[in-house]
Amino acid sequence: MRGDFYFSALFDIINKTALLYPLVCLVWVKVVQVMEMKKVEEYKEIFDKYGGMMRTCQLNEEKVLYRPLQKLVDKGLVEKVRYGYYQWIDHDDLSEISTIIRLFPDAVLCMYSALRYYEYSDRIPGEWHLAVSKHSGKSRFKIDYPFVKPYYVEPSILELGLTYGDINGHEVRIYDKDRLICDCIRYRNRMDKEIFNKAIQSYVTDPRKYIPNLLEYAEILRVKKPVKELVGIWL
Repeated sequence: MRGDFYFSALFDIINKTALLYPLVCLVWVKVVQVMEMKKVEEYKEIFDKYGGMMRTCQLNEEKVLYRPLQKLVDKGLVEKVRYGYYQWIDHDDLSEISTIIRLFPDAVLCMYSALRYYEYSDRIPGEWHLAVSKHSGKSRFKIDYPFVKPYYVEPSILELGLTYGDINGHEVRIYDKDRLICDCIRYRNRMDKEIFNKAIQSYVTDPRKYIPNLLEYAEILRVKKPVKELVGIWL
C-alpha cells in the first residue's frame, strides 16, 4: 500500500532516536502503536470489501504488498487458507463455516453435514459435505483445512431443493429435508448403514417433512422406486 515505505523509514528513524534520547522513546512508542493500529484498520477495511477473503490478484489490485501482508500473517491477523487465498481472522468468529462459505459460495451443504444440521444424525462429520457443479475445478477442494468432501452433480439439479439455514450466525445454502433424503437414498450404498437408517427414521417421524416435495424430487433424481420402498412403507 502507498505509504508503507515512508512508514518503514519513519520507524527506523524512531529506533535510532530512541538510542540517543531514551526519554523520547516512550512518546514515540505511543505514536508508533497508534500508526500501526491505523494501518491494521485500513487493511481490515480492504479485506471487508471482499467479504473477509481475498485472492492474490485482488491483493495486487489493492496494492497490498507481500511484506506487509506477511506481517499481518505473522501477527495472526490474516491466514493463508489455500494457495492464492488469504482470509482476515475474526477472533470473535473462529467457526469453520465462515471459511467454507467464503471459499465455496456456490456450494450447497448436503449429506452428512445436512443430516447433522437437521438433527437426523448425532454424529459430527469430520468433513464438510458440499454439493457442487460437476464442472467445478477439482483443485478448488484440495485444501489442508477445513476438510471438505465434494459431491459433483449436474448443474441442472444443483439447486433442486435449495433452501437457507443459519450456522453460527452465518447464512448457509443447504438442501431441504426432502431433497436430503432423496440424496441419502441415491448414495445409500456409500453411507454408513446406521447413519442411513437413522436418517430415514428421523425423516419419517418429522412433522415438517413434505411428501409432495419428496416425490417430486425423487422423480427428477430418478429414485422414485427406492424412495417408495424405503420411505413409503413407514408412511
